[in-house]
Amino acid sequence: MSELSDSINLISLITNASLLVQIVMGILLLASIICWVLIFRLSARLGTAKRQDQHFENWFWSGEDLAKLYQGIQNSPDRHGLANIFYVGFSEFLRMNKKRQPKDHIIDGVERKLRVGLGRQQQSLESGLGVLASIGSVSPYIGLFGTVWGIMNAFIGLSEASQVSLSAVAPGIAEALIATAMGLFAAIPAVLAYNHFTGKAAGIYDSRALFCDEMTGMLQRETHETATSTQDDPAVAAQNVQSPLV
Repeated sequence: MSELSDSINLISLITNASLLVQIVMGILLLASIICWVLIFRLSARLGTAKRQDQHFENWFWSGEDLAKLYQGIQNSPDRHGLANIFYVGFSEFLRMNKKRQPKDHIIDGVERKLRVGLGRQQQSLESGLGVLASIGSVSPYIGLFGTVWGIMNAFIGLSEASQVSLSAVAPGIAEALIATAMGLFAAIPAVLAYNHFTGKAAGIYDSRALFCDEMTGMLQRETHETATSTQDDPAVAAQNVQSPLV
């Protein structure tokens, strides 16, 4: 019965708060909802990206011919992560190799394309982290603003009261503390989630960057073989390039 009474009192404090404090609470509630939506989305996105990258690496290092691997990815309309990075880099390798570009130019072009592909994939992967960082850094200050405003109203009401008592100032201080609590409620999960997902995204980036280095080294070893192949069909030219494990 006491808990029910406390809940009713809390709701009453929120509904009876000044308009500005209610606006602050509404902003903080919206920020908290956005925070949790981003947390679930980032968790699903990063988990999916890690599984897809692992699946592609297992495929890549299985010893299968790179021509079949390239064709399989080329026919897939939905390319993400390492698969798309490989596709972009290997397409540039075939294009420059077909034009009989010098070996160093071919490798430099592939490296540039791999960096671009890696950057774009990482940018897509980290989408939403900036919003989490903003919520985590700004929410406490928004709550503090509501706190200051509520305390100001409490003391103004106290100065106008004919009789000074705790009951006259308590509601204003209570609504001020609610604003502070809501600011922390929005900020703490946002900061924790930002640190967690930033670490996971960095780990995925490092793994992809290592793959790009390995792929560049492998293509550098194979360049002298593919440089002699001038085919009209890039997929046919790719048949001269074997997997590093072959």
